[in-house]
Amino acid sequence: MTPATTPVANKPLTIVIGCDTFPPDINGAARFAERLAGGLARHGHDVHIVAAAYDSNHGSFTEIHDGQALTVHRIKSFRIPQHKTLRYVWPFTLKAKTDEILRKVKPDAVHIQSHLIMGRYLVKSAKQQGIRLLATNHIMPENLIQYSVIIPKFFEKTAMKMAWADAGRVLKQVDFITTPTRRAAELLEAAAGVNDVLAISCGIDASKFANATPTTNETPRILFLGRLDYEKHIHNLLKAVAMLPKKLNTQVEIVGDGGERKHLEDLALELGIAKQVKFLGHITEEELPKAYERATVFAMPSIAELQSIATMEAMASGRPVVAANAMALPHLVHDGDNGYLFEPDDVQQFADRLKKILTADQVELDRLSENSLHLIQSHDIERTLSIFEGLYRGDQESDRTSDDNSETYTQAIGVLPEPLHNRVVELRERAKALREAAADLRGEVVDEVREKLEDLREEVKKSAKKTATKAKKVVKNATERLKNDED
Repeated sequence: MTPATTPVANKPLTIVIGCDTFPPDINGAARFAERLAGGLARHGHDVHIVAAAYDSNHGSFTEIHDGQALTVHRIKSFRIPQHKTLRYVWPFTLKAKTDEILRKVKPDAVHIQSHLIMGRYLVKSAKQQGIRLLATNHIMPENLIQYSVIIPKFFEKTAMKMAWADAGRVLKQVDFITTPTRRAAELLEAAAGVNDVLAISCGIDASKFANATPTTNETPRILFLGRLDYEKHIHNLLKAVAMLPKKLNTQVEIVGDGGERKHLEDLALELGIAKQVKFLGHITEEELPKAYERATVFAMPSIAELQSIATMEAMASGRPVVAANAMALPHLVHDGDNGYLFEPDDVQQFADRLKKILTADQVELDRLSENSLHLIQSHDIERTLSIFEGLYRGDQESDRTSDDNSETYTQAIGVLPEPLHNRVVELRERAKALREAAADLRGEVVDEVREKLEDLREEVKKSAKKTATKAKKVVKNATERLKNDED
């Protein structure tokens, strides 16, 4: 194998990102890959995505993701019967396709987002062609077992051990392994038998979610956003809401879709809270910040989060969070500082934590809100991009971890000191101004497009009118000829 060369510092890179799930799929791994690719493209790099086709169309396309034009190589795929949206690629012909893509693109680095199918074969191709390899793990095999119809219950633990071992075999071949948090890195090292896993936050552009709307209890509202699948434990959220005092008149918005939706709708009806709960399904990128802005508190009862982009977005919008004390969620939700933790499946404790925020006075809500905004600054997407750029180049002097792994990040906050308070206020106002400016620009573009469409519509009308006039003449002449022939 030819050893990977080190690209020149600051020179634009060509990066291939391999994904088993990518938009229009909606999940944390897909969203991270999209934002990573979009950020790299904004930095001037040439970004190629290799992902499953989301319908019958496959091939190489230019697609707009995160506001950037990316080259997306869509591989023919098939729907997974047990899942609403996920698709898989036929593996036996994939190696030839990944070989061809890498030979044509000649990337400086290949970055896989899972080891399952796409990543597995990109690793083989990249190793043979001497290309630098990175892998980010977003997967817990425990989350995939439920979609298998061939694994019996008694064999699930053994199957999970085998799945982790398989992950280890693939990941040991790459130059750098990353995962979003130190807790997730420790899990991966222990379960998959790999070493030196780097903890790098998925990162977030907080300005997209910034707003000047204070967290309020005037209309107590709980928000959940994510896949409606079993491991998210949304059933516990509904049970907790049913335990809240009726006089609070708590409203619940559930954003997302998945295999559990019908069951959850039935459960809300059974618990007598159906009128309080809105299942909004998937919403647009434009509607996303507004959903967080409406909320009093964000709830994340999942037991299987290796980070949680939705929780980070809620924090960036200045919302307190109530989350399960499981996996990486305590890394984001600092109990008593920007929200509260509850023990998984302890529905009464979940309800108590929600009530604590839903009945808090404005001073306490402002404190929780500011602490969320303070903590999210350690998850800046620009920092994440900078770290990955260094890894793609093989720069031994570059940083290897994001700011959320510093000692100060885990320290108790209480009330922010005045200088930090002022900084959060300033950042919030600046981010709000940026968001409004972006909205204005988007509005100008929309208006310009609308004007062009109107012009086009008028041209079409005129053209159609001319065509209709000509057609009438043709029909009239033909009719007259026929009449003359009959005479």
